[in-house]
Amino acid sequence: MAELVAVIASTHHPFYYRASTATGEDRPPFADEWVRKVEAFRETLTKARPDVLVMVGSDHFHQLWLDNMPQFLVGKAPFYDANWHNEEREFGLPRMFFTGQEDLSAYILREGLDAGFDLAFSNELRIDHSITCPIITLRPQNDLPIVPIYTNIFAPPLPRRSGSCSSAVRSGSWWSRGRRTSGWR
Repeated sequence: MAELVAVIASTHHPFYYRASTATGEDRPPFADEWVRKVEAFRETLTKARPDVLVMVGSDHFHQLWLDNMPQFLVGKAPFYDANWHNEEREFGLPRMFFTGQEDLSAYILREGLDAGFDLAFSNELRIDHSITCPIITLRPQNDLPIVPIYTNIFAPPLPRRSGSCSSAVRSGSWWSRGRRTSGWR
């Protein structure tokens, strides 16, 4: 069984990224305090030494829409392109590329289905700022594989069992092979 070594709840607000990198008069007064908090989170993650990051986020109507919005979706790809043109243009976010952890994604998907959660999956998921902003701020070297899990927080009917699904994922009971895992939302 894997060891869950850290759970971090971090903002994914793209304006914070721009605020934290601004200088001079463009730098908002709250930016320094935000940077201090992020550095503390980053230190926690670094000390935990995870082997893989299980990321919980939401698609902001970039590729999932009202006619196709799964309650929970597990990314199951070997690689992920990240950030959309509007995120680059409006928030200054860089285009990114992530390595996936396919076997862990498949394991979470199978175990989740067996536990009664109606999980969807995607082999072609593109990641948006709900995943990239925490990585940019907390793991800027982007050197760990990820397992993205998207939740529906926008399109009714909203999931009723988000807490139960989150608890099951956090428990680590689905994870195997002795990995050190970290997750955040």
